[in-house]
Amino acid sequence: MPLGTDYATQHCAISRTLEVVGERWTLLIVRDLFYGIRRYSDMKKHIGLPPATLTSRLNGLVEEGLVERVPAASGRDEYALTEKGASLWPIVSSLAQWGSENYVDADCRMSYTHRGCGPIGRTGACENCGMFPAASRIDVQRGDGVTEDVFAQALRREPHPLMEPLRV
Repeated sequence: MPLGTDYATQHCAISRTLEVVGERWTLLIVRDLFYGIRRYSDMKKHIGLPPATLTSRLNGLVEEGLVERVPAASGRDEYALTEKGASLWPIVSSLAQWGSENYVDADCRMSYTHRGCGPIGRTGACENCGMFPAASRIDVQRGDGVTEDVFAQALRREPHPLMEPLRV
C-alpha cells in the first residue's frame, strides 16, 4: 500500500521534509545544483529525466524557496540554490559519502576539500581544522576513473567550488 502524499497536517519534521525533497529526481536536481549545473538543458541532459518532470520538480523547489531563477548572460534563466537550499548540504554530503563507500569504486569517487585548508572526511568535517564548512567553502573533484559524460570530465579537470556555475 503506497504512503499518502500530503503531510501538511503532520508535526513530523522527517515526513514534511520528504514531502519537499524526498523524491529521487528532486534530490538529483539538488545534487546537480550543488555541483554547479545550473542550466535547464544541462540538468535535463545530465539527469536524463523527461522535461515535464524536470519542470515540475524545479517549480516545486522554487515554490518552497530552495531554488531561485537567476538571469544568465544568455538571456535565459538559470537555477541556483538559495540559502535555504544550500543548508541541505550536510544531508546531500552524507548521502554522497555513504553511497561512495558502499557503491562507488574508489577511483570514481568525488573528493571534497575545505577550500584552502584540507580534505573533508566522511563525517563532513575538515580533517585539518575540524570545521563543518558550508557548501560555499568546499571544492569538489571527481575521481579519474569516471569518463562517462561531459559533466564528469568538467568536474575532473580541477577542483570546482560547490554552487559555482559549471561550464562544460
